[in-house]
Amino acid sequence: MKDFKPENYKWWQKEIVYQIYPRSYRDKDGDGIGDLPGIIEKLDYIKDLGIKVVWISPIYPSPMADFGYDVSDYTAIHPMFGTMQDFDKLLDEIHKRDMRLILDFVPNHSSNEHKWFQESRSSKDNPKRDWYIWKDPAPDGGPPNNWGSVFGGSAWEYDENTEQYYYHAFLKEQPDLNWRNPEVQEAMFNVLRFWLEKGVDGFRVDVMWHLIKDAQFRDNPPNPDYTEDKSPYDKHLQAFTTDQPEVHDIVEKMRSVIDEYDARLLIGEIYLPVEQLVEYYGKDNRGAHLPFNFQLVLLPWDAREIEAAINKYEGALPPGGWPNWVLGNHDNSRIATRVGAKQARVAAMLLLTLRGTPTIYYGDEIGMEDVPIAPDQVQDPQEKNIPGKGLNRDPERTPMQWDSSENAGFTNGKPWLPLMKNYKELNVEKEWNSEESMLTFYRKLIVLRQKEPALQIGKYRPVLTEGNLLAYIRSSEEKEIFIILNLGNSGEIMDTDIPFSEAVILASTHSLREGEKLKSTIKLQSNEGLIAEIEK
Repeated sequence: MKDFKPENYKWWQKEIVYQIYPRSYRDKDGDGIGDLPGIIEKLDYIKDLGIKVVWISPIYPSPMADFGYDVSDYTAIHPMFGTMQDFDKLLDEIHKRDMRLILDFVPNHSSNEHKWFQESRSSKDNPKRDWYIWKDPAPDGGPPNNWGSVFGGSAWEYDENTEQYYYHAFLKEQPDLNWRNPEVQEAMFNVLRFWLEKGVDGFRVDVMWHLIKDAQFRDNPPNPDYTEDKSPYDKHLQAFTTDQPEVHDIVEKMRSVIDEYDARLLIGEIYLPVEQLVEYYGKDNRGAHLPFNFQLVLLPWDAREIEAAINKYEGALPPGGWPNWVLGNHDNSRIATRVGAKQARVAAMLLLTLRGTPTIYYGDEIGMEDVPIAPDQVQDPQEKNIPGKGLNRDPERTPMQWDSSENAGFTNGKPWLPLMKNYKELNVEKEWNSEESMLTFYRKLIVLRQKEPALQIGKYRPVLTEGNLLAYIRSSEEKEIFIILNLGNSGEIMDTDIPFSEAVILASTHSLREGEKLKSTIKLQSNEGLIAEIEK
């Protein structure tokens, strides 16, 4: 069994992943959209934050129907973001700083402007016809079955030229590739090799659980829990369009490609219940290294529900499977909006003290919130197709706030999305040297996590609590670290028989308590979290 020495663990088990949405990070050329030179400019900030792994959302050529998740060329860079030379420089500069780069990989679907799809739709006997999913109309001339698109309406689009329908799980501009075709598999694996040869350190795989569809094309069953306030996509259970058994063979093959290269990482985007999620680690852990765990994004912010979810996840992990936690991303409302600015500090403490690899979404470290988007400013195709359901992803994709200058130092042009009105108060420059800022708090937590093997790679043990309190112990061979979090907005008291005679508070959301010794009766203020060291 491994001891608790960081050198005995993989780099991706020890470090923190930082997600950059490139359109919104830093714009160098003044067109109002972030770019690769802008990211290069900010690498020292990321390094000084204590981050060593950067994940960048798609930067490939794209018509931008879904802002880069409709790829028209998998082995090039969109001119909006820069050139391949810019990318090579970015990768080089990241590696010079002893950091790693993770790219987004979008294998489920391409753009309808990709040359593969152009060939596929040209005729029924084209060699690439079977690279996508084509079906004859139903007997009534309509779509082949009831499969729906995530972005609203049928997932089938009729092609007049060949008189068949093609399947698209998302926009009609995003036709799904046929992953049952070995030629598609090899072509996409060669895409991975292209970037791996350049020295990329791994991939986050978009909608991994979508890759294979039911071979019999059976109708999806109705969802008995559907209500009208939900997306129309939720009217049916995705029994035959996602999480098919054969998908695990594909993931294992993908992992085999990754393993052709030393020390690379495979992350899977998977929105599934825990018992299905953990299947993506694969047999003998030959699947994804990190099937993304979104429970902290999706669950109600309730201590008992989160406690149960943590323990269920820890119990469901396969032997050798490494956990991971996500607090926010480009598809979900920001944590400071979901739980409030004060509770967002508690959430940061939770994220950075749980066992496993944490992912931070850019801007969360300064407390960015969702930005209201006026109807005439909406960019997100999901909101345009399904308005009024609260599905707009623009509010969490707004520009990073660097300083108090015009447009928060993001651009000299007109930002592609509006900024928070309070950006002059809430920005990197102002928060960096402020003792009580969210950014200083994040930096403190990151330093503590990297310094303490118990927090970085140690064991997890739950501690029984009640009310709004959530508590657990992280332990290494040398010490135990006790974490107690108040997820509520009123004071709480905990009586414990843990031997706290010499337990010292290392970090607190209320910094005045740091250095204080804990007693058997612990009083927590509203929205307070504590990290204390227990000497063994």
